[in-house]
Amino acid sequence: MLNFKKVNIISAIILLILSFLATESKSYIWYIFILFLLWISITTIGSFHIRWNYFLKSKHCNYNLTKQAIALTFDDGPHAIFTPKVLELLQKYKARATFFCIGKNVETHPDLLQKIVSEGHCIGNHSYAHTNNYGFLSTKKIIADISKTQKVLKKITNTDNLLFRPPFGVTNPNIAKAVKTLNLQSIGWSIRSYDTIAKEPNTVFKKIISQIKKGDIILLHDTSELSIVVLEQLLQWLQKNNVKTVTINQLFNIDTNA
Repeated sequence: MLNFKKVNIISAIILLILSFLATESKSYIWYIFILFLLWISITTIGSFHIRWNYFLKSKHCNYNLTKQAIALTFDDGPHAIFTPKVLELLQKYKARATFFCIGKNVETHPDLLQKIVSEGHCIGNHSYAHTNNYGFLSTKKIIADISKTQKVLKKITNTDNLLFRPPFGVTNPNIAKAVKTLNLQSIGWSIRSYDTIAKEPNTVFKKIISQIKKGDIILLHDTSELSIVVLEQLLQWLQKNNVKTVTINQLFNIDTNA
């Protein structure tokens, strides 16, 4: 799989060759322009596709898993209305999940974070405010943002979280450096539900089960009624098909509270 370093090396070699040829014929200048556009395109797509591992390595699935299990993950909470509904369904179907929490929401609803942990679920860092310009922040600001959320999580749970999921799944060199500096594990997904933009719960549900296999990580959100409907359908299907749900730390056998 291509990554940022490999693409840069290949591009640099081709650029050197084209630059040399351009001294002989100006027509090669157009090839240099095309190379630049190609580099921009690949790098931009890589930024928005966390599963490419283009800038940093994230965990997206564990297909070497021996047991029939998947990991449910929820982003953007805790939410005053919908997180309790998610927890109620998880408890009803004896399921486990991982919640990637936004720091400012945790500060507003510390009781919900405590409830998430006390009921046996796993938590992760999903930035402090989930700003739209997160992908444009400097490394220093990203480190400060993640660290602020880490402190909020530790204050409430008294444990050191090791998991991070970038907002929107966007990655770049600054985010990669921040994650490495803070010694966190980036977590992606293998099935994206698009439950935040979908209109029909049944469409989302059918999309998920058409792809699902053991070791998958499913991305959902605990922020809307549609997601609640999808979750109950999914939990019923998983129970019927004898598929267990595990937390991220169980899926990869990692200690999230080191």
